[in-house]
This record gives sequence, structure tokens and C-alpha cells, in this order.
Amino acid sequence: MTRRSIFVLAVALLATCCCSASEYAVMRNGFALKHERREVMGAITRLYLTATSPSSFVDVPSGDIEHFEKDEIVIAPEEPRLAPPQVLTIDQSISQAGEKHHIDPDFISSVVRAESGFHPRAVSPKGARGLMQLMPKTAAGLGVKDSFDGNENIEAGTRYLRQLLEQFDYDAVKALAAYNAGPDRVTHYRGVPPYSETRNYVARIVRDYNRKKTADDKLAAKPAQPTKPRIRKKAALVADSTPVQH
Repeated sequence: MTRRSIFVLAVALLATCCCSASEYAVMRNGFALKHERREVMGAITRLYLTATSPSSFVDVPSGDIEHFEKDEIVIAPEEPRLAPPQVLTIDQSISQAGEKHHIDPDFISSVVRAESGFHPRAVSPKGARGLMQLMPKTAAGLGVKDSFDGNENIEAGTRYLRQLLEQFDYDAVKALAAYNAGPDRVTHYRGVPPYSETRNYVARIVRDYNRKKTADDKLAAKPAQPTKPRIRKKAALVADSTPVQH
């Protein structure tokens, strides 16, 4: 027998006597032994319990083994976990929405103050909800899933306010009146409807907003300090002399 023949025979014998793969040895008594590989040694079959340690094994009579079964348990790969959405403060949400929809954050802040007093879970007697007091129908039309989610409420409310500004040729007073009483009534009356609630609402926001801009102007007029210069906010959407239309 040549050396090559001896090598081939040795490989064949090793293949028949030693098997590697995670499987179960099902015994005649009903038990099943999980093992990584097995080795037949005459009347004894050695079951190696781990793939790395040759000393971790159990010897069982070959005749007691009824059959072998492959381990069909598949461990599913762990799904990537999405990072939780960033929780923004009310001021951060207002700044973000103002930048996105090109509205002065101070103007949005004045609307939020008048609508809910900065209470995220505020509910009006008419059913308006959240920081910018979105009615359920309006919220649904804006795609809002949770009106009590501050960031979602402010983003949708600011988007709606932007739509009203565009509808009324960027007349902030009419846009505010439409936000409170509805755009149809503003169109019908060609200005602020004759409702005391709406007129007081518009006047309150205009007064609060212009107070902020006046404070900013006074601060900007102070002599320059050696500290980092303050960035002045964008021009007011509502002029100081803007009257409430009747």
C-alpha cells in the first residue's frame, strides 16, 4: 500500500468515527444529550459537550443511542435598536419650529403663552389640546398623532400658523384672529371678527410680542460689553403700531 493510499484511508476512517456539528444524541430511554461533536470508540460513543474543551465529554454505550438529530434552533440576529427621539424643551421646540417655518420664535412663544400658558396637557372647554391648543380636526389634518406631545404640537401649530400667514398675505393680526376664530370668519368679516374673545386674544399676543421686542431693542442699545456679543433676534412680525382691526 502506497503512502498516498494510507493517507486517504486514514481520512476516511476519521470521517466515519468523528463527526463535528451541534446535535442531539437521542437515547432509547427518551433522553437527549446535546453535544458539539462525537467520536465512536468501539462500543462507546464519546459526546463532546463543548467545541473548545476536549476534556468536557460524556461516554455512553453506542447501543443505547437510538439516533442523532441536528440542533435546529436558530438564534435570530438582534435587530438594531433605534435611538430614542431626542426630548426637547419647550423653548427648543419653539426655536426649531420657528427656524423651519420662518417665523420669529418670540412670536410663536407669545401664541403659546396665550393659548395654554405653556402647559403641554392643557385642554380647553371646546376640546383644543396641548401647547398650541389644536382642535382634534385641525390636528388630524396636520398629521398630529399626539397633541400632548410638546414638540409635535408646536411643530404642527407653527405650520398651521404659517399657512394662515400666507393665506392672509402675512397680516399677523388676521392670521392670529384666524388661529382663534377660524379663517372662514376672518374672510367673512374681512378682518378680526367682532368677538370679544378673539379681539382680546389678538391684542394680548400683539402686546406680549411687542413687549419682548422692545426689551430686545433696549438691551441692544446698551454700550457694548467685553463679553460675547448678543445676537439680535429677527425683526418683529407685528409692528409696534399695528392696530387691531375691527
